Amino acid sequence: MPTLIKVAKFGGTSMADAEAIRRSAEIVARDSDKRLIVVSATSGTTNLLTTLCSTLPGKEKRAIVDQIEEKHRTICSQLKEPKTTQPGIDKIISELRTLSEQDIVGPKQKDAILACGERMSSLLFTAFLNEIEPGARWFDAREVIRTDDAYGSAEPDIEAIESLAGEKLRSLIVSHKVISQGFIGSDSDGITTTLGRGGSDYSASLFAEALNADVLEIWTDVTAIYTTDPRIEPEARPITELSFDEAAELSVFGAKVLHPATIKPAIRKSIKVYVGSSFHPDQPGTWIVKNPKSKPVIRAISLRRNQTLLTVHSLDMLHRHGFLAKLFDVLSKYKISVDLVTTSEVSVSLTLDTDVQSSAKNSLSEQVLAELESFCDVEIEENLALVALVGNNLHATAGLSGPVFGSLEDINIRLICHGASSHNLCFLVDSSHADQTVRKIHKTFISTRNSTFNS
Repeated sequence: MPTLIKVAKFGGTSMADAEAIRRSAEIVARDSDKRLIVVSATSGTTNLLTTLCSTLPGKEKRAIVDQIEEKHRTICSQLKEPKTTQPGIDKIISELRTLSEQDIVGPKQKDAILACGERMSSLLFTAFLNEIEPGARWFDAREVIRTDDAYGSAEPDIEAIESLAGEKLRSLIVSHKVISQGFIGSDSDGITTTLGRGGSDYSASLFAEALNADVLEIWTDVTAIYTTDPRIEPEARPITELSFDEAAELSVFGAKVLHPATIKPAIRKSIKVYVGSSFHPDQPGTWIVKNPKSKPVIRAISLRRNQTLLTVHSLDMLHRHGFLAKLFDVLSKYKISVDLVTTSEVSVSLTLDTDVQSSAKNSLSEQVLAELESFCDVEIEENLALVALVGNNLHATAGLSGPVFGSLEDINIRLICHGASSHNLCFLVDSSHADQTVRKIHKTFISTRNSTFNS
């Protein structure tokens, strides 16, 4: 019997090939408390499946399916008894061929196609784990992860998920280690849905919440969450422990280790989260907890590229009400998500994440701009980067702004957002200065172990 309930999620790099899957399975086998294992598709598969959903000649589609089939057959061939697992892979490949042959791939068909990656990888993981520790069970996530019918970016039904987990999964994890899929669910009619790119972390967190798990583990290709991206700043240091609030800010403002939605279910049930490397499982990772032992003013620096700044000007704002409501009504109408906002007497500046806004329905289309220009002047600036200092009590810490912006005296700061949150200070710079900005701030506050702000 397990003393704790742990939900462990393994990402695409941890599922890259037979060696990676076997190594991940060994991590699971060594810990009797790991009861539910949630896996992503094998590395690169979701990208291939996404390409398959686009408009392509039949010959090219067949070639992509052949490539996916070969990849999974190769992994399966590394099992001691591949004939036991191969029929399941073949069945999914057959479904994939049928789906991809349709002339028009609508939202429902696209989700069904994208789900094939996790369905196959979870079969493979179950087989590799059973070679090490017999008794593992495969489980279809669609039986528990209930969502709405917003195919491609479905919203989970938290109450339904908890109820279904109690009915179909809770007793099973007591007697077996269970392997399931991230990223996928189903609507009330049983039709396959997906939670959007990066949704495997979110799935694992939803499972953990529904099962009242003690720990959620995220196994990836990095050893921990770092004070900033080590590829930008070589002196970046691993963080041993941080709070839910800090982790949420880091995920929202560009840290790639965690999907932004992952922390929400963990916060709701106060479930501790561990981030570690499946390639180096013996190295200490990062614990995300409600109350960390230390709460430095600046914990880490995050960077989000591809930002757009939308500035609107209108004299109608001066000493009048209703302008902001009108502006945000237009943005809401076209489902445009805004990050940061600053205002003056006659202007409002808004930041938009270009990567998020790139889809047709969310972009600053000519239609959106025409509607805005009917009541204000519009200015758009692109190729910007958002730098976020993440920590604690930043809004109430005297003497912080001077060292921050003093270290950047030769860099133009385009927009500053400070005070709305106690956990971040954000500003925009030109993309060409992004890496330099991060390095300067890291050197000032973290590399030098500034006792005033990092103790």
